[in-house]
Amino acid sequence: MEYDYRAPSDKLKIFKLFPEAHLPEFGTKWAACFDLKASLRLGDAVTIYDESNNKSVHTLSDEWSMFITVSPKERVLIPTGLIFDLRPDQSIRIHPRSGLALKQGITVMNCEGVVDADYVQQTFVMLWNTSCRSVVIKDGDRIAQAEIVYTPAQPNFVVVDEAPVAKTDRVGGFGSTGV
Repeated sequence: MEYDYRAPSDKLKIFKLFPEAHLPEFGTKWAACFDLKASLRLGDAVTIYDESNNKSVHTLSDEWSMFITVSPKERVLIPTGLIFDLRPDQSIRIHPRSGLALKQGITVMNCEGVVDADYVQQTFVMLWNTSCRSVVIKDGDRIAQAEIVYTPAQPNFVVVDEAPVAKTDRVGGFGSTGV
């Protein structure tokens, strides 16, 4: 018997900014994350930061230049062409694709991007080329993976007068439990 762990009512509303924008897809039936794809089209202005933190904007000007070259150590904001309509108890976490990171040195710059429930603009993926070779990103390329995270209500922060006491036998911080 096959187990279907996704409830039929689980839906994520997505607005495509243009008809050719690529919808996310799950790579396998039980994948925890869905793939986000680059959605590049004529006239798009892509923001790039170089190793020295100089900002430039690359405009896709003709059908022969429908790609972005990410030079070594550059950071680039890749458009997805999508706006996610999240519920108040949801956020999206954007992670690197492991194969892209391992084989080409392309990773998500801030380790994990977060799309909050109240963000209703286009989702971009901030990629970083950690390698010493240029990498080409084309329209439709899978550039990151993302997951829906269910978040509890925001807590009320309470300042207390006493430091917390040890709850286990743990002693120490960074690296104290081994490598």
